[in-house]
Amino acid sequence: MKSTVEHIGPTRVKLTVEVPFDELKPDFDRAYKKIAQQVRIPGFRPGKAPARILDARLGRGVVLDEVLNAAVPAKYSEAVAAADDVKPIGQPNIEVTELADGDKVAFTAEVDVRPEITLPELDGITVQVDDVEVTDEQVTEQLDQLRARFGTLTGVERAAQADDFVQIDLSAAVDGKEIEEATTTGYSYQVGQGGLIDGIDEAITGLSAGEEKTFTSKLVAGEYADQDAEVTVKVTAVKERQLPDADDEFAQLASEFDTLDELTADLRERLGRVRRMEQVTQARDKVLDEIVDNTEVPLPESIVEAEVESRHHDAVHAFDHSDEQFDEFLEKQGKTREEFDTETRAEAEKSVKTRLVLDALADAEEVQVGDQELTERIIYQAQQYGMAPEEFVQRIQQAGQLGAIYSDVRRSKALIVAVRAATVTDAAGEPVDLSDLLGPEEGAAVAVDAEEAPEAAAEAADSAAGATDAAADEAAPEVVEAPAADDSTDAAVGTEAAGPAAGKA
Repeated sequence: MKSTVEHIGPTRVKLTVEVPFDELKPDFDRAYKKIAQQVRIPGFRPGKAPARILDARLGRGVVLDEVLNAAVPAKYSEAVAAADDVKPIGQPNIEVTELADGDKVAFTAEVDVRPEITLPELDGITVQVDDVEVTDEQVTEQLDQLRARFGTLTGVERAAQADDFVQIDLSAAVDGKEIEEATTTGYSYQVGQGGLIDGIDEAITGLSAGEEKTFTSKLVAGEYADQDAEVTVKVTAVKERQLPDADDEFAQLASEFDTLDELTADLRERLGRVRRMEQVTQARDKVLDEIVDNTEVPLPESIVEAEVESRHHDAVHAFDHSDEQFDEFLEKQGKTREEFDTETRAEAEKSVKTRLVLDALADAEEVQVGDQELTERIIYQAQQYGMAPEEFVQRIQQAGQLGAIYSDVRRSKALIVAVRAATVTDAAGEPVDLSDLLGPEEGAAVAVDAEEAPEAAAEAADSAAGATDAAADEAAPEVVEAPAADDSTDAAVGTEAAGPAAGKA
């Protein structure tokens, strides 16, 4: 086989490949065997008809098509492997240019490739992060949150006010017709929590048990979505949460500590660790921005277009793929479709550029990903989607996404290398040592919540050791078993638990 490479742009190449027929003998053997199994020829058992009979009965073209369908992609892969400077990042456009039966087959393949990228010197990057500061007010807030977990609800004979827990009956009507799906009784709600229906907090505030109020609000779901409805709320009970006293007895109840001073000292230490982990997140994001902003990257147009199409698909998916409904939604948000398309393209270009930069960085630093690192990331993402690891692996394999997860881990490790090499300072310009939070020197990648960084650039570089997720856990001390509370403490109502997009691994 002979192949040549022609660079037809900074991000696209054209491979010209010529394959002599004698190299295709194994492909012809497989083709004849496959065809013989599919046809029935009198006088021959299934799969036993010789090649000359198949050629005579079916025509040579049928066999050649079968051979080319299997051989051309394989020979394309061989040609790519033989070209050291060709790193495809998209699907090739293949065209058979010559088919001389018995002599040779020639084809061309145009494909987008990873461009040459000159990275800035990592040790020349300087970023500033927030100081680690834990105030008495923040410690008190954490302590109050812990006390709230052990609070009890007590009925009160007064009007409802902010933070009270109430039981309510709700009904709604549009043009005098009661909406059945918007009717409920005995619903538990915390005043000021939000997330239920617009105007509910204002309506409840000031109502005592047995009183009701009607107000106008726009429905957000169901048959009457986006229509104004007359909503009636009746308060049937008002309760306030009473917190335990902040003393040594509470410290023993709520934690492993014997005194309140020990508990508050532990809260302060944990908050300090949270702030340091937030420094890691800041350093990661700022170093990434510095590298991306100071690197020239020619963008493969087909890859950008695919990213744009994917983002459009995801946006319209929530509207049953109705462009009309999506346009109506944008209009209510005060945005035109043209503005959305412009923003989407800009985000797509940044996402593609970031991935290319991090891949170049990983190549330059010779970053490798071990089996254990890949397994840990898969397990972490399976947990995020609420799936068993085995099921998650099966899904991503079927979707062809295993390579994407490998690439994400590699990019994460590459960014950790960059953060290590950069200079990180606090607000006073003093160096900040984050080495103890960045993992081993080889830059082991650690999982991070995908929701932590919705922007494409941060998503491509999700390597900050789960700092944001860990912060929530760090802030609360180990809790001893809490006493049983009034069943109305389940009044975390109105909150929505968004499930994982399991179909999008």
